[in-house]
Amino acid sequence: MKLVTVIPISATSCGEVTVTTVALKDVTKVFPGGALAVDAVNLDVTDGEFMVLLGPSGCGKSTLLRMVAGLEEPTSGDVLLDGELANDLPPGDRGIAMVFQDFALYPHMTVGENIAFPLRLSGVQPAPRGERVADVAAALGIGDLLGRKPSQLSGGQRQRVAMGRAIVRRPGLFLMDEPLSNLDSGLRAELRAEISALTRELGVTTIYVTHDQAEALTMADRVAIMRRGVLQDVGTPTQVYGRPATLHVAAFLGSPRMNLLEASVYVHLDRYVQLRIGEQSLYLPWTDIRSRAVAHYHGERIVVGMRAEALTPVVPDAQGDVLRGRIRYLEHHGHESLAYLDIGATAVLVDEMGGPVSGGVPGQRGLRRFGKVMSRLTGRQAPAAEQPGRTGGGNGGSVLDDGGRHHRRPAELAVRLAPYPAVSGGHPLAVAVRMDAVHFFGERGERIDVGRR
Repeated sequence: MKLVTVIPISATSCGEVTVTTVALKDVTKVFPGGALAVDAVNLDVTDGEFMVLLGPSGCGKSTLLRMVAGLEEPTSGDVLLDGELANDLPPGDRGIAMVFQDFALYPHMTVGENIAFPLRLSGVQPAPRGERVADVAAALGIGDLLGRKPSQLSGGQRQRVAMGRAIVRRPGLFLMDEPLSNLDSGLRAELRAEISALTRELGVTTIYVTHDQAEALTMADRVAIMRRGVLQDVGTPTQVYGRPATLHVAAFLGSPRMNLLEASVYVHLDRYVQLRIGEQSLYLPWTDIRSRAVAHYHGERIVVGMRAEALTPVVPDAQGDVLRGRIRYLEHHGHESLAYLDIGATAVLVDEMGGPVSGGVPGQRGLRRFGKVMSRLTGRQAPAAEQPGRTGGGNGGSVLDDGGRHHRRPAELAVRLAPYPAVSGGHPLAVAVRMDAVHFFGERGERIDVGRR
């Protein structure tokens, strides 16, 4: 599909757009049967802002969007539009246009009729209605498709029609519920650029729901990350990626994912804080402002996080903050290779959904069953870290000891290498660690830092 240039829709062609602010105050949603979908969320969306709600499936982001739209009623809390309480305001009176995941086009109508449908319901006369439909279709690059039926369109074209039907209403607020999730990756990349450019040209406040971190980090002015109905972090893409507020956010963002390692803390007063990772150590200098906060955990275990970009391969005898190990396996991605390094450390794997304590991490039960079958076939015992009952005692939510929600296993440190390097599995490798890019988290997933942004 040819990439189109977004044409600005001016006030003379599509009418003046009224920008809307959204404020959520302690919004909670409990479904019949006691299922808590959204838990006391507070969030402000400013004029013209592109806000992305990000999180895994089932975290409550779509439910939150539907409460803003008026399709779901909050169990408690307030939804304010332009500072006015909107809890009892019908969806049709909220000045909102919504774009759904499944396009929701009328199959018996042409593209032009689909786009014009909300105008016809509003009683707009045929002549001005046709002008507005033509303007919107031209802006979206589908002006030559107005006579076709949805069945004659590609997925990307159908999504443009759904966007056009929303835009033609001149809404004060766009709500988009995973609009690109049914498209292939190449088309998603194309359309997310177009959606981002178009909403900014229009100046319309937008709340966009997705589970795709690439969409969130490339499109958003700010990102709100959710987990199990709870708002975990809010900030610009740079802020939530560079200084994640919780362990969940750190684990959720990034490709490859952040390396999360169990470390023991030992304070050498006025010199450094030693971070014991397996049989190796990193040293946080006392001059680092973070050392005072980490020093409070002397004699305890914490989680140390480091992204692949904080690790640089060095010569084997390099000095300083260096971790050494052997390559378990390599992944080749064309522009780079990823080496997964066994450094003798313990990894902390965070369950995105925070599933029930009993039974382990979702997906791990199936892996364990598979491991048992392979053990019987090969006659070899599964590694101790993979056996049930060896993942910690559980102490009320600790990411270090709770074997139900957090499966602990030997760490595989992800390191970026050049494309097709002259190493393979089993080769030794040493990596220098940028200590200024290391993250610290407590046993309950809270960020250990000298302050919050």
